[in-house]
Amino acid sequence: MQTITTTDALAAYCARASDAPYVTVDTEFLRERTYFAQLCLVQLALPGSDDTDAVLVDPLADGISLDPLYELMAAPGVVKVFHAARQDLEIFHVDGGVVPTPLFDTQVAAMVCGFGDQVGYETLVRKIARAPLDKSSRFTDWSRRPLSDAQKIYALADVTYLRQIYESLVAQLERTGRTAWLEEELSSLTDASAYVVDPSEAWKRLKLRTNSGKTLAIAQELAAFREHYAQSRNVPRARVIKDDALIELASTKPRSLADLGKSRLLLRDARKGEIADGLIAAVQRGIDMPADKQPKMTEGRDRSALNSALADLLRVLLKAKAEEAGVAAKLIASSSDLDDIACGAHDGLWATGWRREVFGEDALRLLRGEIALSAEGERVRIVPV
Repeated sequence: MQTITTTDALAAYCARASDAPYVTVDTEFLRERTYFAQLCLVQLALPGSDDTDAVLVDPLADGISLDPLYELMAAPGVVKVFHAARQDLEIFHVDGGVVPTPLFDTQVAAMVCGFGDQVGYETLVRKIARAPLDKSSRFTDWSRRPLSDAQKIYALADVTYLRQIYESLVAQLERTGRTAWLEEELSSLTDASAYVVDPSEAWKRLKLRTNSGKTLAIAQELAAFREHYAQSRNVPRARVIKDDALIELASTKPRSLADLGKSRLLLRDARKGEIADGLIAAVQRGIDMPADKQPKMTEGRDRSALNSALADLLRVLLKAKAEEAGVAAKLIASSSDLDDIACGAHDGLWATGWRREVFGEDALRLLRGEIALSAEGERVRIVPV
């Protein structure tokens, strides 16, 4: 098992990898004690059937630069293969300023190929590679050195089996003509803006149950302060102030340390010093925000006209069409999407792309009363009306 600990060794490996059609990639990281994920290990493998060209890269080694790796991640001629890539991509974007592309995510590809919703890596190893996967090192503290042989074997397995899974899924996509479907699904993952947190938008993650403009303005300012503070000191958001305490302060509107001390939910460290001062200042900014600048809750679609029976029929149709096409139903539409459609939102979801091909036309025909559904045992058949 080769572990790369120097920039020169990494550059040599990446130079060889730049001539390969693809490279499989995985990362191990920690983020329980930090705002930004701490990259602890990178696993890479080139095409092959053994461990010869599979390596571990140690980002924590003294003096190592990951620049050759980031250059490889941006190389247009090499497909970067991940499983459930979002967190890995965020790390590469934050640490290296690059979103790996071209990208292949085997979890998304497996959904397109009919393996179900958000299928796990272990499942694909078992079904495609026909191998067991040792998960005994799953909860390893990857920042501790040295790594044991068992940890290294576990980490390498995340990229060695991935080669066979990738090649199998690519073949299935080409055979079924669904490569374009996958590319459509992956476009959101390769959008760099998805990995940039705008502090002014952070309040939208809160579970707020109010339409009060002033309360929302305070929540926006509090969430923005928390985001700035957590990022600048690289500490978890919850260590600054937890969501429930933030929502409490947006409601009680404390203007002084004495007011802040009355909070039932605020952590001890947030009742004094920089955090306390920042919270009080944020509350005041929210109070002072002009009415025309106050944020508003996004209005959900009016579902007063929801036809429950029609929504249920759409669910049955979706299940039938997904099974017929061999694609995960979740990729086509969510339960909320179906409720929107039953309320009259007939465009948007399938205006273009593969969803219309698989589901949209028959869904529209069902809405127009041109077809009906007939149950035959556990199967559903579409019949003309």
